[in-house]
Amino acid sequence: MSSSRADDAVRRAEEAWRAWAASHPGEPASRQPVHTVYGGAHLFKADTARRLGAIARAALDTYGADPAEFAAAIGLDPALADEVHGRVTRKLDAEPVEDFRLDFEDGYGVRSDPEEDETATGSAREVARGLEAGTLPPFVGIRVKPFTAEFARRAARTLERFVSTLLEATGGRLPENFFVTNPKIMVPEQVAVLSDLCDEMEERAGLEPGSIGMELMVETPASIFDARGAAALPALVEAGRGRCVAAHFGVYDYTALAGITARHQQLDHPVCDFARHVMQVALNGTGIWLCDGATNILPAAPHRAAEGASLSREQEAENRAAVHHGWALHYRHVRHSLRHAYYQGWDLHPAQLPTRYAAVFAFYLESLDSATERLQRFVEQAARATLTGDVFDDAATGQALLNFFLRGVGCGAISEEEALATGLSLDELRTRSFSTILAGRRTP
Repeated sequence: MSSSRADDAVRRAEEAWRAWAASHPGEPASRQPVHTVYGGAHLFKADTARRLGAIARAALDTYGADPAEFAAAIGLDPALADEVHGRVTRKLDAEPVEDFRLDFEDGYGVRSDPEEDETATGSAREVARGLEAGTLPPFVGIRVKPFTAEFARRAARTLERFVSTLLEATGGRLPENFFVTNPKIMVPEQVAVLSDLCDEMEERAGLEPGSIGMELMVETPASIFDARGAAALPALVEAGRGRCVAAHFGVYDYTALAGITARHQQLDHPVCDFARHVMQVALNGTGIWLCDGATNILPAAPHRAAEGASLSREQEAENRAAVHHGWALHYRHVRHSLRHAYYQGWDLHPAQLPTRYAAVFAFYLESLDSATERLQRFVEQAARATLTGDVFDDAATGQALLNFFLRGVGCGAISEEEALATGLSLDELRTRSFSTILAGRRTP
């Protein structure tokens, strides 16, 4: 090949790479919540997040006040018991809920039009009160009914009524991270119609285009592969016209449609692992958040004392055993998600909040020392292949190590001071790019 042809080929490769990189931002550019708490829209109040935190803290104080007991119940390394318990307690006191979705779908059910209209109006006013009082979680939104022949008009009516009421009550202001969840998607048109509705509402209210984020519910086989056997998610995202923020996996609808019997409908079933991995590959590098499903065996006590009465010793023991069983299962499921790079999941009950945060914090803390040493040595040697103990790191590891700290700091599991022990500065961490950090260090 001649020199000019070779140069031209190199330029084409560079241009193709830049074009791909521009459309694949990689790690999320902003904080991703570690969970989404779903609750019926009819139950939502301005102080719901605070009340859920109080219930979660009461569950921890009742059934896991002792760090060693809590660690034993969930299967946490005893060496981390005190540290994790302390961090969970502080999190429940300061910010118990990171993301809440007012549900008009499965968590609400099918009701009369006047009743759902009333719920849409009333719950929107509660969100407005929470926004004014500063009691909303950092992320909030609604899940409407699916855009199917049976429910599309109802979904559109609820969405319009909720958003218009909210904007009227707040003087035209939406919560900063406001999302609409689109359930039971089968075809791109279901995404396109929601995007059209959001366009119209934003234009009518004078909002910036894209102010209303959209989440895709991946809970049908048709949202994994289309009728021709191609990955379905790229077309679904495209139908959202830049509005899609996240893809949430729905364990129970998906496993039911896959023919899994009720006894085996579990978040860690191999059928779910397959679907989640397809989601990862299809959305790799897009910056769209991935969110896992829920654990439906809840850490709920079966016995409640009547007013003025107390439980028997046997009933108290049964309560403790039931809560510990629910905690252990939820902790295991969250850890399963984290190992598969799903850093967000659904929570359905306030007593799941202690184990959500325990699993997240332990996931980062148990690897913190080794990750700190590896990243520090790797940066010092300017990303040359290096051996730390018996672990070999090459160039591909640098960004993965950086991502560990970015996500750990973002979710509060790792403090900025702990991240700085890597030898990186806060400015370098905020670049979110290992190659940028190295380039900056090479610049005289």
